[in-house]
Amino acid sequence: MTPFDSSDFVWPVFSQGMLLGLGLIVAIGAQNAFVLRQGLRREHVGSVVVFCALADALLITAGVLGMAQALGERPALSQALALGGAAFLAVYGWRALQRARQVSALDVTTTGLRLSRGAALAQAAAFTLLNPHVYLDTVLLVGSIGAQQPVPLQGWFAAGASSASLLWFGALGFGARWLAPWFARPRAWQVLDELIGVTMWVLSALLVRHVYWGL
Repeated sequence: MTPFDSSDFVWPVFSQGMLLGLGLIVAIGAQNAFVLRQGLRREHVGSVVVFCALADALLITAGVLGMAQALGERPALSQALALGGAAFLAVYGWRALQRARQVSALDVTTTGLRLSRGAALAQAAAFTLLNPHVYLDTVLLVGSIGAQQPVPLQGWFAAGASSASLLWFGALGFGARWLAPWFARPRAWQVLDELIGVTMWVLSALLVRHVYWGL
């Protein structure tokens, strides 16, 4: 039997983590609107982007490593959570495709007093850490899916999911003046939701295949 070589799977696992991260984070929401607003106002953009990306990375890493440890001796629970994650992704994808049929846009208000760096980071922390969905997405969902990967590849999966946050928040913050008019168009979000829906279904199918066939 050929020995397992994790290096052959680094890029596919990293890409799977990145696609999952992008699928979960690219949506109309308060956190994205705040990062885009700061980018438009050019206020502490780097600090806000780094904070949001770092917070996601820490939660994702904690989720993957924590879930891997918790599920290491419980294969039945691991399989059940993986199938639950697949179901969640399938429903998430369906909801994204349903959103694509609606007209919506990201409304960003740039008026108001200038924020200090501390105030900007405090608001970023509130939008990030006080949202209960962030723990469901990063710790439970991403963590349980990442825990299905072989031990040498779990870090690469977490890195892929974390890089999605860095790329997205960086694009929102530093590309705000170019992206804001685009995100104000309902069709732009419809296209994004269509892509997210298909991506979530593909990831769901891959997870089911992994559970039943180990592929």
